[in-house]
Parts: sequence; structure tokens; C-alpha cells
Amino acid sequence: MGDKTIRINERIRVNAENIAAALENHMTTAFAPNARKELRLFSAGEAAELLGISASFLRKLHFENKIADVQTSPGGRRHYSATDLADIRQHLDGAAKTPGTYLRGRREGDNVQVLSFLNFKGGSGKTTSTIHTAQRLALKGYKILCVDIDPQASLTTLFGYRPEVDFLDTGTVYDAIRYDAPVPLASVIQTTFFQGIDLAPAGLVLQEFEHETPRALMDNIQPPFFTRMAAALSEVEADYDLILFDCPPQLGYLTMAALCASTGLFITVVPNMLDVASMSQFLQMSADLLDVVSNAGATMDYDFLRFLINRMEPNDGPQQQVVAFLRNLFNQEVMTNAMLKSTAISDAGLTHQTIYEVERGQFNRNTYDRAVDSLNGVNDEIESLIQSAWGR
Repeated sequence: MGDKTIRINERIRVNAENIAAALENHMTTAFAPNARKELRLFSAGEAAELLGISASFLRKLHFENKIADVQTSPGGRRHYSATDLADIRQHLDGAAKTPGTYLRGRREGDNVQVLSFLNFKGGSGKTTSTIHTAQRLALKGYKILCVDIDPQASLTTLFGYRPEVDFLDTGTVYDAIRYDAPVPLASVIQTTFFQGIDLAPAGLVLQEFEHETPRALMDNIQPPFFTRMAAALSEVEADYDLILFDCPPQLGYLTMAALCASTGLFITVVPNMLDVASMSQFLQMSADLLDVVSNAGATMDYDFLRFLINRMEPNDGPQQQVVAFLRNLFNQEVMTNAMLKSTAISDAGLTHQTIYEVERGQFNRNTYDRAVDSLNGVNDEIESLIQSAWGR
């Protein structure tokens, strides 16, 4: 005989409890209990690359005592913290012929850049793209706010929080955009272990925004859903160069609110025909819904829209054909650089880490270097889009 009748609500609850306990156990063994994540130190080569100078010039700065000493290993190798990098960047910019050569963030008159990463399908690399972009640009000196608006809260988890414990009922971005007694966004923003990045966290409670908005629309509660996110961001935008949204994998009110607050959009796409077909429907639905909010008075002016190819396998023939199809269709709106599918990125994810957080020595060097080169290519292309939006 097969299984007895399953009461699906009970079965799912048992499964949920089991997996929560197993994940708790996994995180306790991966990290010490109650430990917050810490950002690693960077080698001299990594530091020079992030600062935009040569390794020999960095050595010269130390030799001439122009910059402070940093931690050295017993073998005499220098290791740089994020604070060290920030201090050196300040020194370099102070000595540069053109101010702003090394401090590339906002200047007088520049608008904050608000970037949304989205796609209809889960697994298209939205969260991975968001966090790697945030971390790369933070290491290059930008001040960044990450806003997690996915109730599944993967981005919040990657920053070392446990949303189901830390932000079960309160403390998420929902508190700042809800219809009933919203709080200032600043009161929910967390500083993270990663220097230069703050986080407005997510949690399951964000689902409430999807449930409450239809009633709010019927009751004509102001401001409407599509301006609430922008209004919340306007309170804190002076503190940041960039604001990055990690959107949920559906086109609900949260995603729409983020799109109405954005200045740039990255649509992540895995290059296979099923994903492209799904994206086609997603774009059609997006356009129809954005027409509605545009007619209701939402701002729709963007600096750029780009398709970001994700989980690319360079030796996969059918994938190459799909990429060629997309480039032919969307021309320069498809990013030149693609994010490679990499075991290094997946393996780092096992301990809730990113490729920028892990040590190179933990991986096959070629695999690690390929993943880093691919991510740096993507994120430096994103940086150039931001710089050109600022007219540089």
C-alpha cells in the first residue's frame, strides 16, 4: 500500500520545523554561535586593484611613509582591512591632480543612483548579483544601502542575519512603507559587517504590503503604494551614493514600488529558451502594469536598463546561441560582461558567503580567479554606467 492520506498543512509544518532546525544547526557549525560575520583582510595585489593603482606604487607609498602601516604576516606580506583601503583612498585623492580621481562617489548635483535587480523567476541570480555588486562597489569606496524587499529575505541572510528570528515582526523595510503608522526608514537600517554597506532588511512580514495595498487603493490612502518606497528613500538618500534593491521573483506591489523609485534596472536572465520565454511574458506584464502607475502619476524616467546574463557557461553551445539571440534583439541593452556559472560561487554560498568574502586559498585557484574576474567585469561595467549617468 502507498502512503496513508497526508494532511498537507501538518506535513508542511513538520517539514518547515525540521528544515529550520537543520539550518540552525548548519549555521552554528559554519559560524560560531552568536558570531556576526566579519570581513576578511585583502592581499596587497587585491588592495592595489581595488584602489586603482599598481602594486609597486602601493609599496612605494609604504616605503615613503605616506600611508600608515598595515597588518603583516610573519613572512612580511601586507594585509589590508576595508578601513585601511578607505584611509589610503583618502590619501590618494588628496594628492591627486584632479579631486575625485579616487573618490568616485556622488558629488554636488549628482542624484543618488537607485538600482533594481529583478526577474520573474527564482534562481535567475538576482540576490547573487545584488550582493556582489554592492560589495565590489563598496570596496571601491562607494557608500551603499541595500534594500531587501523579497519576503524570503535571502539578501538579509547573506549579511549574517536570521530574518525568521531577528526580524520576525518588526525591524524590516515593511515598517517604513506600511500604511498604518510607518516609521522613518533610518530606524530600520542596519550597519553590516561589510564596510560601506548598510541594509534595510526583509522578513516574511513584507508579504503584508501585498495584502494591504488593494484595500489601501480602494480607500484612497495617501501616498499610494508606488510612491511610498521613493518617499522612504528620500529621507536617507543624502547618506549614500547608491541604493540597491533585491526584488522578489514576482511582479507585485513591492516590486512596482521599487521600480518607481529606481533610476536604473538590471533584468537578470539565464540564457536558455525557457527562461527567455518566461522573461518575455514578464516584460509584457511589467509594461502593462507600469503603464497603469505611470498614468496615475508615477515617475518613469530611468538612466539605463540592462539585461544581465547570469550563470553563463562559455562552452555551452545552445547558451551561446541564446546569448547571440538576445544581443541581436536588444543590442547594447545586453551587458557586455556576463556572470559565469561557477562552483566557487555555489561553494561560497554553502556558508552564506560571497566570492568577495572567501579566501582564495579555500578554492581551486583557477576556479576562484575565473569567478572573480567574471564578477569584477560585470560590476565594473555597472560602475561605468553609474559614472556616465553622473555625466563623467
